Amino acid sequence: MSKKIVQEPENLEEKVSAMRAGGKILGGILRDLKEYVKPGMTGKEVDAWVRSETERRGAKVAYDYLEEDFPGAICISINDEIVHGIPTDYAFEEGDKVSFDMDLLYQGYYTDAGFTMLVGGKGSTAVKQMIKTVEQALWAGIDKVEPGARIGDIGYAVEKVLRKGKLGVIENYVGHGIGREMHMKPEVPNYGIRGTGYKLKVGDAICIEPMACLGKPANYVDPESGWSVKLKDGSIGCYCEHTILVTEDGCEVLTLPE
Repeated sequence: MSKKIVQEPENLEEKVSAMRAGGKILGGILRDLKEYVKPGMTGKEVDAWVRSETERRGAKVAYDYLEEDFPGAICISINDEIVHGIPTDYAFEEGDKVSFDMDLLYQGYYTDAGFTMLVGGKGSTAVKQMIKTVEQALWAGIDKVEPGARIGDIGYAVEKVLRKGKLGVIENYVGHGIGREMHMKPEVPNYGIRGTGYKLKVGDAICIEPMACLGKPANYVDPESGWSVKLKDGSIGCYCEHTILVTEDGCEVLTLPE
């Protein structure tokens, strides 16, 4: 997805209040989505549910405000797709790996989060372990977030977990700052060198989003959809994400449900 990097004019109190509230809404939708998805459902059915739930809970579908015309309220990436998969009429099969990536707009501020699951809860042991490892990598990165920490510290922590798990690390798609715009400075790679990069300060909000795969990380944008990022070797990809606020005593994960 286009990453429009901008500087953010902001009122910190307003920002924190809006992003906390929006993040809880987003976290609640994703929690309920995990229970909602069943074998036989199509991506378009899930997309319609997400749009309805977003509006019912008083928020806006962030993808409606992209410069490009993304055809959906949520990204749905299946099996060899890593990210940016578009909702289709494909019916999920038991054991499919599906990654969901959702941005939400609430009171003028964006939040962003996602997760990967196996449809029906059954599937390859290797895929299950990959999902677990990518989630561990996300939390390893989150654990490094505090005032004065460097972006390289976060990337290093994420990469260390992914490589220990013998996964292919996706390096050409990264996390980002977030707030008044969906994608802002700084970029937050899933790799890094400790002590390098942007120094975090109180009030910064960033998205950490580890992406990895069971095979080689080389990928391409599917020309048919114009959106879906697929692995060249056809292996299985994985992604997860949270929006994190830098606070005086560390950090706060904004996109957890209440």
